[in-house]
Amino acid sequence: MRLRSSILFRLFLVLAPTVVVGAVVTFSIPKPAFTKHDKAYYADPKLINFVRPGLVIKVQGVNISSDGTVRVQFRVADLKGLPLDLNGVNTPGEISVNFVIAYIPQGQQQYVSYTTHFVGPPETKMSGNLPHADIGGVFQQLSDGVYQYTFATKLPAGFDTSATHTVGAFASRSLTDFDLGTQFSNDVYTFVPSGAAVTQVRDIIRTASCDKCHGQLAYHEGKRREVALCVLCHTPQNQDLNTGQALDFRAIIHKIHAGADVDSVAAGGTFVISVHDFTGTQDYSIFESVADARNCQSCHEAGPAQADAWKTNPSRAACGSCHDLVNFGTGENHVDLPQVDDKQCTNCHFPKGELEFDTSIIGAHTVPNLSTSLPGVVVQFLRVDNAGPGKKPTVVFTLKDNSGSPIAPSQMDLLALVIAGPTTDYSYWFREDATGAQAGSDGTVSYTFKEALSANAQGTYTVGIEGSRPVTLLAGTRKEVTAYDFIRNQMFNFSVDGSPIQPRRTIVSAAKCASCHPGPKCLSCHVDTPHAGNRNNFDYCALCHNPNETDASQRPADQMPAESMDLAVLVHKIHTGENRVWRSIYGIGGIEDGYDTVRFPGDRGNCEACHVNGSEQLPLPAGLLPVLNPNEIPNPRGKASAACLGCHDTQAAHAHALVNTSSILGESCDVCHGQDAEFSVSRVHAR
Repeated sequence: MRLRSSILFRLFLVLAPTVVVGAVVTFSIPKPAFTKHDKAYYADPKLINFVRPGLVIKVQGVNISSDGTVRVQFRVADLKGLPLDLNGVNTPGEISVNFVIAYIPQGQQQYVSYTTHFVGPPETKMSGNLPHADIGGVFQQLSDGVYQYTFATKLPAGFDTSATHTVGAFASRSLTDFDLGTQFSNDVYTFVPSGAAVTQVRDIIRTASCDKCHGQLAYHEGKRREVALCVLCHTPQNQDLNTGQALDFRAIIHKIHAGADVDSVAAGGTFVISVHDFTGTQDYSIFESVADARNCQSCHEAGPAQADAWKTNPSRAACGSCHDLVNFGTGENHVDLPQVDDKQCTNCHFPKGELEFDTSIIGAHTVPNLSTSLPGVVVQFLRVDNAGPGKKPTVVFTLKDNSGSPIAPSQMDLLALVIAGPTTDYSYWFREDATGAQAGSDGTVSYTFKEALSANAQGTYTVGIEGSRPVTLLAGTRKEVTAYDFIRNQMFNFSVDGSPIQPRRTIVSAAKCASCHPGPKCLSCHVDTPHAGNRNNFDYCALCHNPNETDASQRPADQMPAESMDLAVLVHKIHTGENRVWRSIYGIGGIEDGYDTVRFPGDRGNCEACHVNGSEQLPLPAGLLPVLNPNEIPNPRGKASAACLGCHDTQAAHAHALVNTSSILGESCDVCHGQDAEFSVSRVHAR
């Protein structure tokens, strides 16, 4: 009875409005949100009812006394909205809560943090007061789940009560004793101490834009998860006291994501924060190789109140983060024009001009291969004739620009067709140059392959196309540039034996790939060549990167044995990057590729970040081919273990796969890792 009464009392507290300083707030009750990606999804219901996993922190109000004392009222609850105990006594899991407070000075746009912490030698080379969570404050419980925190930091006498102030909260709840991991929650509360309405905000990029690649922002031990919280500490006050590098959010984010494209780095310099090298060829910078830092809209999306600030409000701090060889004081590398403040920036760097590649924000950041001036190359497959075992198929397609005008194959600097099959699991392919194909005046192109289909070809095969056309933009001007107009890889299925056409199973989503790999710079092979961007569709990559493919033909003799080039193996390995032991692979032209410095920005345990239709689940469809990998045992190995070992590369993992593979009957992975098994793929990857 006592337990039931306690629950009813807590429920009353949840449903009743809570009175806070200066406001009345009703705490909404979120619905339980456990998915197959959460450990709680698989836990015993009795354990879930006892533990009540999840954490939601909500700042309900802020009071600032005349002496500058700041008091914050907040609430902590589980995902059902029921109150939690900070101490982990009345409810399981101790909760750690930290607060910061900052304000935006009148006429400025960046926060200034009130809560700072002195740091100096021997921890750092230099010393200074850096933005930090408040230290030494006092917690007081007001009711179940409702607390007050009194800051140790007092606001200075005469602080501006008409300025925008923001309190940021970040909390963590450890449930590791119950094998339910650690839950995190952030909240920000923006107000004007005088009671006036908030009119001045800093709302430029939302967390959702970051999470397209990061899955879930989780920095500083996973506790900081919201951009609105990050900007309270990553202010112009903040710097690396080992290198002097600015840690202002504008500077650090631009620089990290530009990587090797930062001017000083491109000139041979480095970008180091503390002990971390973000140069682009070292520790952590991956963004420069999966996108183009000039594509500002990748992060600066519509939605925030100041979404257009990147193009309407340029500043020395933001622009100088990538263009760090510019000396604004002397005018060096700035057409000899000193810039002592940001007031005149928009005179030259206005949002958009009449032409691309001008000094406007959009013009200066135009990626040539994404230019709106490109006429486009549009392909549509019409049919495949003479497609039978032992025959040389003829592929008929149209080749036009965006306006519908025909393009002659000879105008393309690259035009290639690939045939692969069968779609049950591609086992072989051949590729031929089609720039000499016959073309009609209406843009219809016919190409007959020199190589014949195999004599035992059966089922459905696929033809794919790649290519690019060089286009001179702003010809005759000082801004003249050659761009490459890429074909968006197209595929066309055809039957070689009269049987019904059977498309290849859909494994990943091109849209999901594009969320991290926007534009033509990647997904592509040979990213260091002018043709980078020709391979831009994951399904097209699969035509060549099949289970039988290795790098033997490109690998030096003294570096044998060869490595698998199967797409599943390769992609899993590349995305695991620095978290696995890497052995180089060799691409076309004998180029050695090592991906041991790649750092995947999201959670690799979230298979659905790439996969669709449950394609990562076991058992896999029948009839898939084993994967050749001469450097591993067994060779060949089953499709499931080959893919999984792309990430799980320990000796124990390899031994586990070997023990559970029969030379006669194959893999038994789905016995334990099947979709409904105790150690299903989803369950073992849950967080």
